[in-house]
Amino acid sequence: MQTRELIASTPEETEALGEVLGRAAQGGELIGLVGDLGAGKTCLVRGLARGLGIDAGRVHSPSFTTVTEYPGGRLPLTHVDLYRLETPLADELWLREALYGEGVAAVEWFERIAPGAGDEALVVTLRHTGPESRAIRLEARGSRHERLLDVALGVRTEMRRR
Repeated sequence: MQTRELIASTPEETEALGEVLGRAAQGGELIGLVGDLGAGKTCLVRGLARGLGIDAGRVHSPSFTTVTEYPGGRLPLTHVDLYRLETPLADELWLREALYGEGVAAVEWFERIAPGAGDEALVVTLRHTGPESRAIRLEARGSRHERLLDVALGVRTEMRRR
């Protein structure tokens, strides 16, 4: 397991990180998002969508629908929000398909997923450090996701260009 930490000074920098990860995705990636309400989880998913060639303006927090699918990009994006779940969830067939499909799955409130379901993932933890700034910790679980982590090493340059 490898980890990296970044600081995003603005929401735009958080989106830029997501965009870089989206451009690097090859399909089958699972991105777990952890953080308090308003930490920037959906903001990062908007950037991820943009990096996949999906209209980022369509991306909203799926809290009331649990799963939202965004086709039409280079790869499809499945946006899952586990906020309203009271028990860990992973064995439902629909969730397995969402998490392990050919596209990219972004799961908000990833800590609510059942043990073992997120063993292969890039876990992104966002923490408030100021009104707009966030500390972002990236943890790669498995070799597929270590590649994404390596891409994130160069993301500071990309974030500053915006």
